[in-house]
Amino acid sequence: MEFGAFDPVRAARYNTGATPLEYTMRATSAVLLPLMIWTTGTTHAQGRAAFTAGEVTAAPGTKASGYIAVPAAGADTGTRIPITIVHGTRAGPVLALIAGTHGSEVAPIIGHLRLAAQLDPAAVAGTVILVHIANPPSFYGRTIYYSPVDGHNLNRVYPGRAAGTLSERMAHAITREVIERADYLVDMHGGDGNESLRPYAYWMPLGLDARVDSVSREMAMAFGHEIVVVDTTRTRDPAASAYTSNTAMTRGKPAMTTENGWLGEPNEDMIRRNVTGALRLMRYLRMLPGRVELSRPTWLTRTEVLRSPISGIWQAAVTRGQSVARGAPLGCVSDPFGGNRTCIAAPFAGVVLYIVATPAMSRGEPLGMIGAPR
Repeated sequence: MEFGAFDPVRAARYNTGATPLEYTMRATSAVLLPLMIWTTGTTHAQGRAAFTAGEVTAAPGTKASGYIAVPAAGADTGTRIPITIVHGTRAGPVLALIAGTHGSEVAPIIGHLRLAAQLDPAAVAGTVILVHIANPPSFYGRTIYYSPVDGHNLNRVYPGRAAGTLSERMAHAITREVIERADYLVDMHGGDGNESLRPYAYWMPLGLDARVDSVSREMAMAFGHEIVVVDTTRTRDPAASAYTSNTAMTRGKPAMTTENGWLGEPNEDMIRRNVTGALRLMRYLRMLPGRVELSRPTWLTRTEVLRSPISGIWQAAVTRGQSVARGAPLGCVSDPFGGNRTCIAAPFAGVVLYIVATPAMSRGEPLGMIGAPR
């Protein structure tokens, strides 16, 4: 499917309510903000002092690895969230890169290993917090979507609770030790162990702060994605922020979500996309030297997640990235005997952003996602 040219003024007006003049001012200021923002706020004075998150402290010009401890409570044994801090010798922003929110989304996790080894603190202005595996119970338990300990989706329980279930306590610890200490955040996802996914990113303008929305938009462009989903449905309540990126944005911190990877595979191209995108973003934020590059993505302002009407056996009829017409069959789900067969059609013409490519299906769970520009 060939998408039409993106008109940033029209898109900004549609998604944020801005007039053309307001949007032009926002877009212009967004380019300058990464240059100016180091001199504002409280977290930018970290340049020559040590930086601590969780149990990890990094001196200027060093990198250090360790854990954010989530103590045991009730019947669970708690967990430890592995992180690396790369702390530059020069002042600059604090960038949080979070992988492993869902344990079977492995391309960002492997990407973090490479990025941690590649980054030289002597070349970095500011600080990078790499959360290697945000959800250890899911990663080590090899589960999709939900924690094997409490059944929660970590990316739906932010900002968490200090006295909650394990997932809620993990969200609380990440909010306190990472999100609240960062200036910018990227929540790095991929297709979970059941999802065949075409790479894309999310931009989630909340309309609370024009600066946050505008810089978040350019972060998506700096990361280098060809497709960006524009999601204006996220909650604006910082006390019930639900999602990792949303938690940052409701606290005045530009953020975005990336999707690179599929089916729980450490695909080499997807690993590289995670590393390359993070380095591109660091150049945009002036944390690394080099030319700033902004992609010209297709912005998808109409999306729909299709969900299964029954539990049973799912058989997909399309592949990731495929263009589909309105009414085109996406696949069928049946009961375990092949009866009660229900086929799912595309609700509108668009591109398949992801499709579940494994047979097991529970009622109400996603089958796939379609997106298109309006």
